[in-house]
Amino acid sequence: MANSAEKGKFGPRTVASNRKARFEYFIEETFEAGIVLTGTEIKSLRAGKASIQEGFVLVKDGEAFLNNVHIAQYVEGNRFNHPEVRPRKLLLHKQEIRLLHAKATQRNWTIVPLRVYINERGRAKVEIALARGKQLHDKRHAIAERDSDRDLKRALKGEY
Repeated sequence: MANSAEKGKFGPRTVASNRKARFEYFIEETFEAGIVLTGTEIKSLRAGKASIQEGFVLVKDGEAFLNNVHIAQYVEGNRFNHPEVRPRKLLLHKQEIRLLHAKATQRNWTIVPLRVYINERGRAKVEIALARGKQLHDKRHAIAERDSDRDLKRALKGEY
């Protein structure tokens, strides 16, 4: 067991990331939020058993909820295990929740999770973003830009 002095040496550890979000959306603004979890959920997260690919955030009655995020059942959780997909409350300041709600409703933006990680103190956090959906031509532009960058790096390396 690591003592408390050793725990501080390591930075945040990413458990799950939504790599497709940056391709599907223009990321406008990011926020860090805590997640309300049960005992078996945090154990499963620490084991790296989570997927946020289909996740999204809804603001209802002044509270933010992370929906459609899959956290696998804990192997040794027996009958006290959690449901794998359920709405999970996010811990944000009231001002941040109001801002998220206002921009999501007025500008028709989406709130998506970018990554779930365990911070230095051992707390589960989620990085969420206000995002604007990309059109098909924007995605084609992103692919062309990525391919040209790759070709440029190859040419600089001397592989061509």
